[in-house]
Formats: sequence, structure tokens, C-alpha cells
Amino acid sequence: MELYLDTADIAAIKRLAAVLPISGVTTNPSIVAKSGKAIFSLLAELQDILGADKLLFAQVLSSDAKQMIKESEQLRKVVPNLVTKIPVNAEGLIAIKELTKQGVPTLGTAVYGAGQGFLGALAGAKYIAPYVNRIDAQGGNSKDTVQELQKLLDLHCPESMVLAASFRTPRQALECMLAGCKAITLPADVAELFIADPAVDAAVTKFDQDWCAAFGSLKY
Repeated sequence: MELYLDTADIAAIKRLAAVLPISGVTTNPSIVAKSGKAIFSLLAELQDILGADKLLFAQVLSSDAKQMIKESEQLRKVVPNLVTKIPVNAEGLIAIKELTKQGVPTLGTAVYGAGQGFLGALAGAKYIAPYVNRIDAQGGNSKDTVQELQKLLDLHCPESMVLAASFRTPRQALECMLAGCKAITLPADVAELFIADPAVDAAVTKFDQDWCAAFGSLKY
């Protein structure tokens, strides 16, 4: 199971990486824009924080396959083991096929349907990212989509894996893991919700109170 953080917030990454067994960080153009930092300096900073054993993902901006491939080369000059995120559309599929031939790992992104994601896997993408919350927001059923996509990969493209993205709640992430996803990427706020639960804090406080009432202090 691979767990990623879907953010470029340096402070949040440092805080959460100390707690969670993350495999790396995923970004997209919106996340990079929110950071306010130039993409190349941001990627270098993120890789330095994560270390060489963690994966970093960055997305191309071009809509033309040749330019996508060129952008991938530019991004990987900064982070040699970077996974290039490519939208799964007609031009993106061309780019994924060519980058796969070159040995460049890719993630097929902006996936809203199982068939669409499956084509990305057939083209050679190592990761396929269905947009869970966005699928639901458009009236779809993300749970069914992820289950269908996972089954297609298990049957026909076991070398590819679902890396589910776009979450608003921990429950959405759990549904994906229960569907067999081998990887998910969580926004910082959703990751925090997995860790911080008022009920847990209340239970620990009650334990402390009972112990202090009996023994006077929190000592053995």
C-alpha cells in the first residue's frame, strides 16, 4: 500500500511526514499555483525534504503530446526519478505511450471513468488516478468507478495501479482502499482527519483523569 500527500504545503508535509508512513508527494498545476513558488524550485525543495527514497509527482501543462514529452524531460532534469502526470485524453495517451517506451514512469490523471483509466494503463501508465470526489460531484458513483477500474487492472494490467485522488473525507479514501486500491493520495486536511479525532482525545483525557484521581499524577 502506497500513501501519498496531495499538497505542496512545506509545513504540512514536514508535519505529516513525521507521523504518517508516506511514499511521497503528488502535485498538480492548481497545487503548485497555490504554493506561489516556481515549479522547478518547488520540486527541488520538495525532493530535498522527502529524500531520494520517496516519489514526487508533477503534471505537464501542455495539451500537445510532443510538448508534454518535452515538459516531462524538463521536469525530470530537476528530479530524475519524478513521475510525470499526464491527463488521460487523446494527446495524453500518445505522450504516455512514448514516455513509457523511454522508460519514464507516468501517472494517468484526470480520470473520471473506468474505461478511460483502463486506456491509460494499456498505454503504459504506472499509476492511474481517478478523481473520486469530482466523480461524485458530477453525479457519478466513485465507488463503482474505482471498483471497476481496479478489477480491469487486476485482470489485464497488473503492472499498473490505481492511485486514487480527489478526496474530501476519510470515508472516501477508505472506500477506495476497501475496493483494492494499492495507492491513494490525501490532501493535508483529509490526512489530518485520519489522525485527529475528538473522541480519541476525550478518551485519553478520561484515562488521565482516572489515573490521577487514583494515584495523584501521571507516573507509574
